[in-house]
Amino acid sequence: MLYDVIVIGGGPAGYTCALYAARANLNVLVLEKLAPGGQMATTDRVDNYPGFPDGVEGFELAMSMKKGAERFGAVSQMADVTEVKLQGDIKEICAGGKQLQARTVVLASGARPRELGLPGEKELRGRGVSYCATCDGMFYRGKTVVVAGGGDTACADALYLSRLCQKVLVVHRRDKLRASAAYQKPLLEAGNVEFIWDSEVMALEYADILIGAHLRNKKTGAQTLIACSGLFVAIGQVPETGLFAGQIDLDPAGYVLAGEDTRTNLPGVFCAGDLRAKPLRQIVTACADGAVAAQAAEEYLSM
Repeated sequence: MLYDVIVIGGGPAGYTCALYAARANLNVLVLEKLAPGGQMATTDRVDNYPGFPDGVEGFELAMSMKKGAERFGAVSQMADVTEVKLQGDIKEICAGGKQLQARTVVLASGARPRELGLPGEKELRGRGVSYCATCDGMFYRGKTVVVAGGGDTACADALYLSRLCQKVLVVHRRDKLRASAAYQKPLLEAGNVEFIWDSEVMALEYADILIGAHLRNKKTGAQTLIACSGLFVAIGQVPETGLFAGQIDLDPAGYVLAGEDTRTNLPGVFCAGDLRAKPLRQIVTACADGAVAAQAAEEYLSM
């Protein structure tokens, strides 16, 4: 079967694109390797998406976006994309062991959390090391945890964990937070949150599970070991663009170079969401990208 549009990624960008494209009577397939919503689905509470004055659960919003797109005929398939051939008039995608074809492709695979790159970090994932506070925070109820980072994600994680854990230690490499004021004020007022400034996690202490973190002060070089049951890493994102490298133009950080029209360097290939090089990565900007990408694909197909 030849699809009009294949969307790689079922996050807010992907499902908004699918919604707009399906409403334009295009034959749309959405490929998602994990679950609808991407990172949004792992967010306990979304407070900055328009239309929800009291906030909304990330998973609930994700399922609503999926249902909205499917209402107009978009089809979802849970499958891992393993190979893409994006040149030419007909694009080829291998997903779930099947070969798929489309006249246009929208890249909406998003980004994944950046790792610290420490020995033992991968092995301790799920045994003390986490990249999602709302996913794993419940396992550390009443315990001491460390949050590495100082941006919006780190502060949101720390605030969430402060409601579950006995103590939350925020380790940041600078002497002040980078997060927006909306996150900083309630975090600074939380009674069980402490800040360790100008420091970084340099090693992990563990047996079968994490039992502590070695810290180094970047200014003095002093090293300390703090006991903790969990380490939540929130130091940025890595775009999921490895499959597209060599075909699509990327910036030095690996993000797709596509303008506000979402067009990439290849005809018929568009980019929406967190993997696009842009100044702000939020659910609302991902949705905007998705709508624009659908319109761009429709215009391309009508040529």
